[in-house]
Amino acid sequence: MTRPTAALLLLAALAAGCSRSGAVNSPATPAEPAADARTVFEKRILPIFKSPDPSSCVQCHLAGVDLKHYIRPSHEETFVSLRDQGLVDLDDPGKSKILALIQMGADDQAGAELIPAKTRKAEYEAFAAWLAAAATDPKLRAAPKLPAADLAGPKRPVEVVRHARTDRLLASFENTVWAMRFRCMGCHTEGTAENKKLVEEHGERVAWVKAAGPAATLAYLRASNLIDADKPEDSLLLKKPLNAVKHGGGQKFLPGDQGYKAYRAFLDDYARTVKDGYPDAKSLPKPDAGPRKFGTDIWLKLENTPPDWGDRLAQVDVYAWDAAKGAWEPDPIATADRGVWGKGRLWQHNLTLLAAKGSDRAKAWAANGPSLPKGRYLLKAYVDRKGRLAKDWTAKLDRDDYAGQVEVTSDWRTGYGKMTAADAGKVR
Repeated sequence: MTRPTAALLLLAALAAGCSRSGAVNSPATPAEPAADARTVFEKRILPIFKSPDPSSCVQCHLAGVDLKHYIRPSHEETFVSLRDQGLVDLDDPGKSKILALIQMGADDQAGAELIPAKTRKAEYEAFAAWLAAAATDPKLRAAPKLPAADLAGPKRPVEVVRHARTDRLLASFENTVWAMRFRCMGCHTEGTAENKKLVEEHGERVAWVKAAGPAATLAYLRASNLIDADKPEDSLLLKKPLNAVKHGGGQKFLPGDQGYKAYRAFLDDYARTVKDGYPDAKSLPKPDAGPRKFGTDIWLKLENTPPDWGDRLAQVDVYAWDAAKGAWEPDPIATADRGVWGKGRLWQHNLTLLAAKGSDRAKAWAANGPSLPKGRYLLKAYVDRKGRLAKDWTAKLDRDDYAGQVEVTSDWRTGYGKMTAADAGKVR
């Protein structure tokens, strides 16, 4: 791929997803028709190039992109580089794509606190004034193209730039930490009666599940001390539910369970992303080909668990009956895992519902909330008798861990006190 082609792809990556509306609300720009382009560049653009502070790009990009990447040491090279990449409108400089890129994310309230409005305004006005002056210079307009290697732009490939976008991060967060929030939300959801009591006792830090939703929750976590970007495995967000650090709610995760996997995968990726630790496309984590996950307050209980399940991690996958085909659906519609209470011979947990990405079911659940219709369901149980997941958190329970299955009929009401129960003694 030649550099100009890569640059065009990169522009598409930058433009996609960074702004909800895509509209550019251009602030008023002081006209400087008589100003010399070189003077404007040296007074207003070079300070941006030399500044150690992040540019407005970080509102939409965690790493890999900074406005400085588009600036060359001289105003001539910078202008020609931008022109050659289609970032300058020679006939109407005020409509240049570089100005649109600076403005992207201006209306994103979730990330507004990350970049002061004055920073974006200063960048926009500096580039607008310089472009207005430079575009009138016939020598610059007609200057020969730069070699591809001299074009100014992000050094990371387009795939890495896309991966580091904040909208991609939010989608990952929604399918990992947010989907598993029901393990924690009883105590940590902002504004609930239980949370208000805990806030009075321990402070606002316990209200990390924000009532405004996943975007607000992610923004809070990024600004908190709950995430350790240097050692993600030591993040309080992970160690608290493990009870590796004293946790008032007790142990909510076991090493290698679904909650741990979700949190750990997100934290590892987040840490490497913000550290600009992905040098190329090959180093990126493999795309999640699995289903979209929806956390719920639908509870399932297995009573009379066999003695050899005691104090082991057990996973239950739920399959729906397809009446039209007269068979069980091939993929689980829900899942849950948790340690078995050996003494009480009991396993119980809330369900995470599963739907293929882009499917009608996923769209319906995203729009109206996840739910399971009344009917027949097959429960398939797996037990980690060998403790494999504690040794390797990336391992998965498979046919060697299969304990059997049992059928239930349920209307799947929500709430801890309305859980569906099955007899684990009948699992075969």
